[in-house]
Amino acid sequence: MKEQKTILFKTDLFIRVSFLFLTLAMVMLPLVSCKVSYSFTGASISPDVKTVTIPYMTNSASTVVPTLTRTLTDALKDYYTSQTSLHVVDRGGDLEVAGNITGYAVTPVAIQGNETAAMNRLTITVNIKFINRKNTKQNVEQTFSRYQDYPVADLNTVQDRLIATITDQLVQDIFNKTVVNW
Repeated sequence: MKEQKTILFKTDLFIRVSFLFLTLAMVMLPLVSCKVSYSFTGASISPDVKTVTIPYMTNSASTVVPTLTRTLTDALKDYYTSQTSLHVVDRGGDLEVAGNITGYAVTPVAIQGNETAAMNRLTITVNIKFINRKNTKQNVEQTFSRYQDYPVADLNTVQDRLIATITDQLVQDIFNKTVVNW
């Protein structure tokens, strides 16, 4: 009797383990056979894409903040390397993300009764040209714009914080458009 229970237990265990492996194999097979790699960031980059080139952005905005070009370019490089397995190269990368800062503007958004601004808005606009040398169908050129509102103050006292916040948002938008394909 005890021997029969042991045999039944082993048989049941064998069936459960076999079912688990079969289920895992069915789930993993499409992922292994596809030509697209997946990451926890949502990026879908072909396995043969290994490098990215991100040249320093040009700045053609009417108002030029000297540090903005470096801040935005470095943030893009950092984000691509931290969220993907791509290596940044100076020239000829499998992917290229080139940009031009086309706008840096402060505008009033909340006017008080005495016709003075209670809130201002800092808007940064960039034009991005994305080139995928392995799959030219994914090439895209698009303008991205983000803003932050702030209480009326001397812009110099809040500018660095605003630029950092807007840069983070722009980098995520650019990343999503170029390699997440949202």
